[in-house]
Amino acid sequence: MPPHMKPSYLTGVLPAIITPFTPDGGVDLVSLDAYCHWLGSIPGVTGLVVNGHAGEGTLLTAAERFEVLELVKAAVGDRVKVIASITGDGSRIMAAEAASAAKAGADALLVFPSQAWLRFGYQVGAPRERYEAVYAASKLPMILFQFPVETRASYDLSTLLDLCAVEGVVAIKDGGRNMIRWDTDVPVIRKRFPDTAILTCQDEFLLHTMWESDGALVGYAALIPELMVELLEKAKSHDYDAAKECYDRMAPITRAVYHRSSHIESTAAMKIGLVQRGIIAHDVVRPPLMPLEKEASRQIAIALEQAGVGTVEVAKT
Repeated sequence: MPPHMKPSYLTGVLPAIITPFTPDGGVDLVSLDAYCHWLGSIPGVTGLVVNGHAGEGTLLTAAERFEVLELVKAAVGDRVKVIASITGDGSRIMAAEAASAAKAGADALLVFPSQAWLRFGYQVGAPRERYEAVYAASKLPMILFQFPVETRASYDLSTLLDLCAVEGVVAIKDGGRNMIRWDTDVPVIRKRFPDTAILTCQDEFLLHTMWESDGALVGYAALIPELMVELLEKAKSHDYDAAKECYDRMAPITRAVYHRSSHIESTAAMKIGLVQRGIIAHDVVRPPLMPLEKEASRQIAIALEQAGVGTVEVAKT
């Protein structure tokens, strides 16, 4: 692929999927297979992101992450792309994760910043070295993950531009959650790297950011991919009234899933919703994630009903 050629799969919805567990905390392979078959059948879903925050990827063992990737790839085949989250701290660990993901069948990688940077920040040049190490180990296309600007792991504009120039970087997953940065950075990136896809993951600011996005890489789509596809298509057509109607329809779910005491609770909330939709069998999470209060289940059920989101018939093998 020529440098910075924008892949077509980055112009749709890419759900960052959850990882279903059995009551004893093991990976529920039956539910995962049915879940991914369903997601892969939805028009407008162009890729599945595996082992990320929503998927509790850092709470899985290396063997489990490999097994999950292999199963997801087998479930969707060539219908949609499979993107593996690479989340380790040091560059050697990241490179090993990337090589393992390539072996498991991943089509692309979502590259996280170092966990240490969240507290301490990063040295100039360290992000580029990290991406170069991942690409050297895997030769897979990479999606740059921009963390919230309130953390010290968020990249400034000069670093973003430097990373866009690294071989293999094809897209930015923008989760900065700062509309000033969004409105000032995106035009510069578009001008300098017009073939680099910009993917919103701003779960709380979807309506604003989808106007300027190529696609959406969001955990929220793990629960309601149909509505996310509808919202993206209407926003990209710049039909404000239609997009706002869809956005407002989603609002009860947004409140029930994301307007919680901590953003980390969204994974547990989405699992409750997926059980209620008949897609996975259990809403089990792994520590340090904790189950939500009983009232949350009632709130999520009401929100799904208000949004017109119903149950789904999934084939389980």
